[in-house]
Amino acid sequence: MIAQIRQLEPGLFLVATPIGTARDITLRALDVLASADIIAAEDTRNARHLLDLHGVDLAGRPLWSYHDHNGPAVRPAIMAALARGQSVAYVSDAGMPLIADPGYGLVTEAHAAGHAVTAVPGASSVTTALAIGGLPTDRFFFAGFAPHTGGARRSFFAEFREIPGTLVFFETGKRLAKSLKDMQKVLGPDRQMRICRELTKRYEEIIAGTIGELCERVSATPPKGEIVLLVDRARANASAGDMNAALAKALESMRTRDAADAVATELGLPRRQVYQAALAMAKAKE
Repeated sequence: MIAQIRQLEPGLFLVATPIGTARDITLRALDVLASADIIAAEDTRNARHLLDLHGVDLAGRPLWSYHDHNGPAVRPAIMAALARGQSVAYVSDAGMPLIADPGYGLVTEAHAAGHAVTAVPGASSVTTALAIGGLPTDRFFFAGFAPHTGGARRSFFAEFREIPGTLVFFETGKRLAKSLKDMQKVLGPDRQMRICRELTKRYEEIIAGTIGELCERVSATPPKGEIVLLVDRARANASAGDMNAALAKALESMRTRDAADAVATELGLPRRQVYQAALAMAKAKE
């Protein structure tokens, strides 16, 4: 069992929780959850399960439900607790609160009232996908979930068409095929993208290709589970000379397939086109 470590300073603590693997929680997060006067959670059942897994005893402390639907009704009680000088730890179902999760209204009210707001950072599916997806990470834009209806979804994707960075979206397996079809219409079929599925879980999978290739693949075999989509930025059309020069350099140290993947990603070209050119170049050297 986790013992209470210390008395927390008064204030609101935003505590990141695992996005899949339960052990992906920080020691500091466990300290805060064991020490806070009150714990608020997007789903109290999920929070109790997490606390039980890590041996954190509520010991009579309140566990309050706080989510998008009941926020206006519950916030006054949380604000009153903060005004009394108590510490409140808030957790969403997975990852960092407020990142496509509830908590924004609570944070803004806490700031407005002059209460301390502290982040206890940890797992995030956004940064996890970016780290392992193999698309540029120097600039990225997180856009969350697309709308449910086709027209609104296409307008949504159009907002991000010219952003000079990797685009990050959330999606569900059931809606993925429709989203990719609209994405292909709006962003074009040739941008590199990644379908990052079930991150940190047993069946974690990264599916790579162009929007067009993955749209076709998903239509035939829809993936299941929780999904993060990465889409490469819009790139100027590279010439054949640019592609051949990049391939020649890449083939000096890489296998044909790896060189093609690297150049396709770097120049924003269709992987199939680059791979065929790489095969021809490798054959010419034989």
